[in-house]
Amino acid sequence: MEAFEIKPKEETELYEDSIALKEESYRVKYEQTHTREIPYQCSQNEKDYLINSNLINHLNKRTGQKPYKCNQCYKSFPKKSDLIVHLRTHTGEKPYQCSECDKAFAQNINLINHLRTHTGEKPYKCSQCYKDFSRKFDLISHMRIHTGEKPYQCSECDKTFSNKSSLVKHQRTHTGEKPYQCSQCNKAFSNNSNLISHLRIHNGEKPYHCSQCDKAFSQNTTLLYHLRTHTLGKQYQCSQCDKAFSTNTVLIKHLRTHNGEKLNPCNQCGKDFLTKSTLSKHLKIHTGKKPYQCRQCNKAFSQRYDLINHNRIHTGEKPFQCNLCDKTFAQNSNLRNHLRTHTGEKQYHCSQCNKAFSNNSHLTSHMRTHTGEKPYQCSQCDKAFSHKSALIRHQGTH
Repeated sequence: MEAFEIKPKEETELYEDSIALKEESYRVKYEQTHTREIPYQCSQNEKDYLINSNLINHLNKRTGQKPYKCNQCYKSFPKKSDLIVHLRTHTGEKPYQCSECDKAFAQNINLINHLRTHTGEKPYKCSQCYKDFSRKFDLISHMRIHTGEKPYQCSECDKTFSNKSSLVKHQRTHTGEKPYQCSQCNKAFSNNSNLISHLRIHNGEKPYHCSQCDKAFSQNTTLLYHLRTHTLGKQYQCSQCDKAFSTNTVLIKHLRTHNGEKLNPCNQCGKDFLTKSTLSKHLKIHTGKKPYQCRQCNKAFSQRYDLINHNRIHTGEKPFQCNLCDKTFAQNSNLRNHLRTHTGEKQYHCSQCNKAFSNNSHLTSHMRTHTGEKPYQCSQCDKAFSHKSALIRHQGTH
């Protein structure tokens, strides 16, 4: 069968053509179901068709011909109906609207699939594990878990994937593409799920609730880690101190505090950090970015945690309470320091004179008696001081 060229038409004309074609198709089908006439037959596999357009579509599929061309991006399609659906990606038209909510769709099949989210219908069942799915496509993807089939291969490396979306996400590790951008701080992400998780930093949303206690989390993975504290306890014990952890990963990170191992150096100032997340927070010092702004006094912070702590100045909230006395604190670190006044624990040791301190800031201040460092300088005169409190007292003399 020879290929034929379709002259470019406006999308509305194609839509009208489609309606007319459907009406003619229904009329012919109606007549032929009564006469039992099947006039169109494929010469290659002897399949029968009631109307000529279906035979033409079938032949195009067999021969690989795509005679219907988009006049905006020049993609080609074997069927006119495929071209009509494709044109909606350019016009943004979504003629199929959900009667239950405000969502609209470019294709009727997408509307049908969406309606099942309201009805809960899942007509596609897995024959291996009896899971149900609302879409046939989801069942096909799921079946590959059982068969191990991975038909989607990366053209840059040898990795293969069971579904196309996973391949698309993976390919962005090669291209560096990050199409999903945060509207509040301009951070960009390679996939939409990461953007959704990130947005919860700004809006404070914590949709994942622990069924055992009142805690809530912004990410499901964090909730899963937390649940181990209820089901398994803290089974990973540090061999060098009395601390225990619910996951081995956290224990490994903790052990670095004992051996001094720091694997994440800053490329700006050379400082080392125990974790990548701590390094990421530190890098904001160099960029000067402060995306987290207080709505009450317009102060800005580089870390979300700092903004949360700052907000407690306005609210007066002190959520961290000592279980040995009635004192409460705005920050967890202040509670930990306070608890050492009860236990007498002094875990921060001076390497010069063997003095010990209950918190790290006291050790840092003490070390200046050995080094002679005086980082706090008066802006009115040339005097400098090793402690901030001494500078404040001195400034009162001016």
